[in-house]
Amino acid sequence: MPANLSSHSGALPARFRRTRLLIVGCGDVGLRAAGFSPSSTRVLALTSSPDRVPELRARGIVPLVGDLDTAATLKRLAGLARRVLLLAPPPGAGEGDPRTEALLRALATRARPSSLVYGSTSGVYGDCGGALIDETRTPRPATARGRRRVAAEQAVRRFGRGGTRVSILRIPGIYAPDRDGGTPRTRLERRIPVLRAEEDVFTSHVHADDLARACLAALWRGGAQRIYHAADDTRLKMGDYFELAARIYRMPAPPRLPRSELAALLSPMQMSFMGESRQLDNRRLKVELRLALRYPTVEQGLLG
Repeated sequence: MPANLSSHSGALPARFRRTRLLIVGCGDVGLRAAGFSPSSTRVLALTSSPDRVPELRARGIVPLVGDLDTAATLKRLAGLARRVLLLAPPPGAGEGDPRTEALLRALATRARPSSLVYGSTSGVYGDCGGALIDETRTPRPATARGRRRVAAEQAVRRFGRGGTRVSILRIPGIYAPDRDGGTPRTRLERRIPVLRAEEDVFTSHVHADDLARACLAALWRGGAQRIYHAADDTRLKMGDYFELAARIYRMPAPPRLPRSELAALLSPMQMSFMGESRQLDNRRLKVELRLALRYPTVEQGLLG
């Protein structure tokens, strides 16, 4: 059976208790973060699927069954962990994020966590015309998906005013050779075209391992109400990224097409990523969080 959400540390003095880290949205990145967490940390993970309980337990994670879409299942999370890593996405429709709101209400009903990190997206910025931007850039999301993320960010920042040290990671494209869908290989195999050079857009990336380590760095060292770009050092346009991958994999380069032709072949969501161009400045990540990237460039990351 999954762990009882109402269980606590008993009468042990605080100095003998292991720090509890609750991961909400424990997919690939969450599992990596659990694996990188300090040995003095007891990791708990919320899952809506009882089928995942054995997998989580096998990784040394305490599984807690609950559903962000059912607020009643979250009440016993209050006071359970000192640190919370929130990686769960908003719903696929609407303008707000009721899932994040429900979780925060539950966490606010008893002793609040000392720190909370929210994994957001660089999509909150919208199109920046290829500019190199830092975290002071005003979000201007062009999609409902981006607006939902802005709503979630606003909710966690409000929560932080109640005494929890809240940090936000704005995350670009995540990749890793051992991550499902985490490399361009499948796209190259399918010969999916990219934009011609004259219309191409800048896009940023982060290796999944570095992102997991950034999450932990923010939990322990992040500033209150502080935003960080969880991105690597690469400065590449999207088509150049796929051409680089093709060289690494010794595969044919993808076809280059004008935007007007590409729109007839790709989904609206795929095209939305090709309508936004920006480069993320990651100096805060490296200076304030003192994170040394293991994979500073996508070339290093794809080579493994």
